[in-house]
Amino acid sequence: MRNKILFLQLLLLTPLLCQSNGAVAQEFSPNPSTVSGSSASAPDAPTTALRDALSAACSQSESKFSKFLTVRNADTFAHLIPTARVALMKRFVLLSEPGRPSVTHDPSGRPTVRCETPAGAAELQIGGAEISDNLAFLPVEVREAANRLGRDAVHIKMGLVRENDEWKLLSVGLVLLDLPALAFEWDAAEMESTERAAIDALKKIAAAIETYRVTYSRLPDSLAKLAPAASGTKTGADAAALLDAELAGGAKNGYRFRYVISGANAIGAPAKYELAATPEIYGRTGRRSFFRDVNGRLHGADRQGAVGSEIDSKVE
Repeated sequence: MRNKILFLQLLLLTPLLCQSNGAVAQEFSPNPSTVSGSSASAPDAPTTALRDALSAACSQSESKFSKFLTVRNADTFAHLIPTARVALMKRFVLLSEPGRPSVTHDPSGRPTVRCETPAGAAELQIGGAEISDNLAFLPVEVREAANRLGRDAVHIKMGLVRENDEWKLLSVGLVLLDLPALAFEWDAAEMESTERAAIDALKKIAAAIETYRVTYSRLPDSLAKLAPAASGTKTGADAAALLDAELAGGAKNGYRFRYVISGANAIGAPAKYELAATPEIYGRTGRRSFFRDVNGRLHGADRQGAVGSEIDSKVE
């Protein structure tokens, strides 16, 4: 739990206190409801919204979680790479796996969201809301489910804003939930890992191709030949089970992979091959394109998303 208590640091959000009041007002200009007696005006409406948002984060339901984001944040959330969307939801409940949410209430009616996963459970107890016009702030205690004494619990205050007559997530502690401003930072952090993963994947594909060549005395016609066999069938030349289904399908971790056979001729020159990896979304899932030439040397360069070549710089 101590490692998990890096909640605010892990969120990677821009500090609310570093922004001017004018900037905050510009980012979030809620449209308050003028309908008397609307559900959003009920005193418990922010609590209900936060309860449901945390439940959606627990189950890692992107469609449900996005309903509790402002219009601007929801649009950016939809365009984040999948790993970034999942990472954001995980940080709300401090658990790495999708869980099964449940809700209990104390005698005063305040809810506790329990998030149960195979690896453990967390409880998020929501306190009474402080509501001022179209803003609401609610204290939340996050703890391991087994820790009833509250030791090592995280105490934060979450903010919500009323937008289009619905309560949406605004801040966590003293930090503003401003996804558009942070999308670039997240992408930059992710790109380093996805580029390294692409290099490792090219090496893994090359090793699988060589194993296939030794086993079946020829190169595979396509990466699909290296995929796992269908359930109930044996491995063979058409499904050699040398790569996982994603890599054999030509795309994984934000990169696309291309395999081209070259070099064989009618007088017996052995067939060779080239491999290439290009970012699926240039500038978001990666910047560099990678190329493995027919001699096994690996190259990489920023090709603006185009396929690399042997003239690019060598990489290890």
